[in-house]
Amino acid sequence: MSAQEYAFVVLAVIGGLSAIAVVTSTNVVHAALYLVVTLLSVGGVYLLLGAEFVAWVQILIYVGAIVILFLFGLMLTKAPIGRDTLDNQQRWLGAIIGVGVFAGLVFLIQDAFPMQDAQAFEPARGTTDVVGEAIFRNYVLPFEAVSFLLLAALIGAIVLARKDDSS
Repeated sequence: MSAQEYAFVVLAVIGGLSAIAVVTSTNVVHAALYLVVTLLSVGGVYLLLGAEFVAWVQILIYVGAIVILFLFGLMLTKAPIGRDTLDNQQRWLGAIIGVGVFAGLVFLIQDAFPMQDAQAFEPARGTTDVVGEAIFRNYVLPFEAVSFLLLAALIGAIVLARKDDSS
């Protein structure tokens, strides 16, 4: 195994364990911090693949903006963030459904990407103008939809957080 493969295994283990910690944490703030570790490991995998621009966008946008927006929304809404706020008595049903969804995805991926047709991976080398053109020409509608979704989440957090004196 090469050094890149060892680095990938380390990042995959760290990312996988922190992703499990995100969904099993009983504290919302701790879950958000585990999410930071998960997203950083995804950015590290992008760096290993030679996609530096995508890696830094992943780190800056998701770690730097989305998680901060999530924590900002928690602070504004005065949501309960302590122990037992995320506890649910139906966790076994959720685990069974999660395993079923995982098995279905594995089945679909195996059919979509047969291993006998696998070839050696060669990272694509492109410039940021190629990525920018793809985003703003082919994917401009999803890009704008995400921006409106984030704006709606921020406005909703502000509306829920402000005191309503009329009631």
